[in-house]
Amino acid sequence: MSVLVGITKDDQIATVTLDRPSLHNAFNETMIAQLTAAFTVLCDDDSVRVVLLRSTGKSFCAGADVNWMKRMVDYTYEQNVADAGLLARMLRAVRECSKPVIARVHGACIGGGVGLVAACDLAVAIESAVFSLSEVRLGIVPAVISPFVMEKVGPGVARRFALTAERFDAQQAERIGLVSQAVASVEEMDEWIVEKCEQLKANGPQALARCKRILTEVANTMWDETQEKTVRCIAEIRVSPEGQEGLKAFLEKRKPDWSLQE
Repeated sequence: MSVLVGITKDDQIATVTLDRPSLHNAFNETMIAQLTAAFTVLCDDDSVRVVLLRSTGKSFCAGADVNWMKRMVDYTYEQNVADAGLLARMLRAVRECSKPVIARVHGACIGGGVGLVAACDLAVAIESAVFSLSEVRLGIVPAVISPFVMEKVGPGVARRFALTAERFDAQQAERIGLVSQAVASVEEMDEWIVEKCEQLKANGPQALARCKRILTEVANTMWDETQEKTVRCIAEIRVSPEGQEGLKAFLEKRKPDWSLQE
């Protein structure tokens, strides 16, 4: 199995690196499984105080891998439920990690990549980064990532960007709360990370873990029920005629039939 997610540790900081630069760090089953495993292990590692999530190459994460999407086209409803469940569990492993998680975002951050950033506690993005909830352009919906995105930006903002699929920059991402800070350079991005890591390491590790849990509890979000709904939603839309047409049009590099209608 290819290693698509790297883990290094230094000075109580674990760095988790998405490492599929040739494919813009797009998700497939292997990357999702390795991310889930990484955060599961780090959650129980007492030597780690902060987790940094970053990527190699030109992009942070371009969403779903094209070859993965090709397989989705032929999935049954039940297979889609199982497949979407893996993504949901991965995002929850990030969100529910007992350690503070910081995302370092550059380049393209599309679809599931936005969900991954939303699952992190803090995020810094370089101003040249580009974000989009692009799913509806493919005839599908950002179902699994929706609770994570709405938790960060609120339902009104999420509704706008999920429905329009428009692209937005890092400064807009900061204004809506998706990222904590937008900066002009890589140097500023890394300086910001160092500053936040030092602030986080100065705090009680048990207090930080409990703080994360209580903030989730008081938000009164029924995550198990929500996960079931979103997983079934994406499975239904993927096997629907429009979902199939959208995915096939994307893979065949043509316009979907709905864009050709008067």
